[in-house]
Amino acid sequence: MTAPSTCESQQPEPLVDIGVNLTHPSFANRHQDILQRAQAAGVWQMLLTGTRLDESEKALALCHELDPEGTRLYCTAGVHPHDAKDWGTDSARQLRLLLQEERVRAVGECGLDFNRDFSPRERQQAALEAQLQLASETGLPVFLHERDASQRMLEILKSVRDDIGDAVIHCFTGERKTLYAYLDLGLHIGITGWVCDERRGTHLQELVRDIPQGSLMLESDAPYLLPRSLKPRPKGNLNEPAYLVQVLQDVARYRGESPQALAAHTTACARRFFGLHDRPKATCEAAAIA
Repeated sequence: MTAPSTCESQQPEPLVDIGVNLTHPSFANRHQDILQRAQAAGVWQMLLTGTRLDESEKALALCHELDPEGTRLYCTAGVHPHDAKDWGTDSARQLRLLLQEERVRAVGECGLDFNRDFSPRERQQAALEAQLQLASETGLPVFLHERDASQRMLEILKSVRDDIGDAVIHCFTGERKTLYAYLDLGLHIGITGWVCDERRGTHLQELVRDIPQGSLMLESDAPYLLPRSLKPRPKGNLNEPAYLVQVLQDVARYRGESPQALAAHTTACARRFFGLHDRPKATCEAAAIA
């Protein structure tokens, strides 16, 4: 057997960013530059987040436009709780068609947000339950949003847990009791730059060590949640996938792991969860993860 080259043996595991809002207007006309910077930083694959039916269609179109080979960009399709007020009689049919697309790898972003209540709570719950039913029908995993609604979210998820497959709590920011309850249900946990925030993320810095390997994934949630530990900060303070490396470094430190080890198991988890393509052949072009 031929031994790998020095370059290949030192190649870090490329990261998967499981949550990028690439359809956001702040990214308009900059998609290629953003993807190039992400690849140079070691972020190879991304899940573009669908938050409304029209935004889900845009995310799918970007996947095809920016990654015609279909190895790097995938997306979710769903209706965010902020937009649950717009869930109508034809929404399930439209979403079911989107979920049949090969690049669509999860139902969501869907869930409950009792923090801002941009949609009435009963409408949020109805939209979430309808999307969980679609997840059950299609067998796709679920990309979940929850803010200040953990008790009701847990009640709903417990009632359907035997009917749906994998699910991830995207951008988890809750407390220990909530984390353990989600893990007890076999849910995955997505961690963002919130953990890098010295003002409001200190509790999360302690909790990330309690998330077992195989349940932890990383996400930028770009253009939101720019890691506050990132130096220097970019102009405009807009987050992008390249900065996921900062989240990796901080989470690795809080967990007592090397960045290389954390990259390896969070990437393996994300690829398994979303059914992504395997790691591309190593080259000397991608930047090493410090």
